Amino acid sequence: MTALDTLLQGGLRHAATQAPYLDIAGVGKQFGTFVALKDVSLRVQEGEFISFLGPSGCGKTTLLRAIAGLDPATTGVIRQAGRDITGLPPAARDFGIVFQSYALFPNFSVADNIAYGLRGPAWPKARVTARVAELLDLVGLAEHARKYPAQLSGGQQQRVALARALAPEPGLLLLDEPLSALDAIVRLHLRQEIRDLQRRLGVTTIMVTHDQEEAMAVSDRILVMRSGHVQQVGTPEEVYRSPATAFVASFVGRSSAFDAVVQAAPGSITAHGVTLAADAVRGLVYGTPIRAFVRPEDVRLGQAAEGMPGALPMTVTHLEFLGPTCRLALEQGAFRLEADAAPDLVRATGALPGAQVLAAIAPDRIMVFPADE
Repeated sequence: MTALDTLLQGGLRHAATQAPYLDIAGVGKQFGTFVALKDVSLRVQEGEFISFLGPSGCGKTTLLRAIAGLDPATTGVIRQAGRDITGLPPAARDFGIVFQSYALFPNFSVADNIAYGLRGPAWPKARVTARVAELLDLVGLAEHARKYPAQLSGGQQQRVALARALAPEPGLLLLDEPLSALDAIVRLHLRQEIRDLQRRLGVTTIMVTHDQEEAMAVSDRILVMRSGHVQQVGTPEEVYRSPATAFVASFVGRSSAFDAVVQAAPGSITAHGVTLAADAVRGLVYGTPIRAFVRPEDVRLGQAAEGMPGALPMTVTHLEFLGPTCRLALEQGAFRLEADAAPDLVRATGALPGAQVLAAIAPDRIMVFPADE
């Protein structure tokens, strides 16, 4: 083993064992008889960008508000930088927060909005002025300092809200669906700006979102929630490629889902009369019912499908042109798949509605879960 290998392994062990910056242990939250959070645990390292992802009503915003102290946890413990903050009021916690609605003061200028939280002996006037100027430059709004929120676009207002949250130099930045009120192009641009800014500052960040693409684009790790439970915590690639539950497989990204039964031949399943090779069922008992998922980009078409196990002719029933790719709906009897293909491949294979095309799925690309999950 080289000296570099030893150094790298030591660094990885240190990263894995160092105390987390934010430690959420067994947190629950009830509103009367309604249980919003159930035994949620998460360890966040300093400088990480974590997204809470899930459908509306899953508990992700409730968890964020518990961290902020806006809706204190009913059970469990929350520690930040080794300090137990579970019962502390929001003002005694070290965080900045950006809301979906921006929550800017309409009668304050951009500069005054950013400076609003900079008070007390730690913030003399000269330091406040310097900090506001620094943040205006950081978010690209220096020329708008004297304007009022109503004079700004939605994206500019969100930059002001972000600068205001960062102004007191918090150890933790909380983002509650900060981009959902913006149009698609502005949202795409601003999410990258937020990620670049977070990396530059190194501030530990938690973002709540229901947008899977947004979460995968900016996060170091994603926490997927459903009905107050944590379904999975992992990197974007882990959550997408190795979902822990059928819910995660269906919610994160696009996929075709179908019921199937394990066959006697090792590593094979039957779905609606179609037999497919599926590595994930090796070792399962013959006759076991399962729920299978296939990503559209994992379906091979035309010549690429020739010779693959389980290749079969399927009828194209629908085609959507999405710019760099086309999404095809395929059927053979009751068996249905979605497939993504480049427009050139669609033309080359003649995969237009009503035509037949050879389709196949690599055995290691079929995701399998218990049928009753």
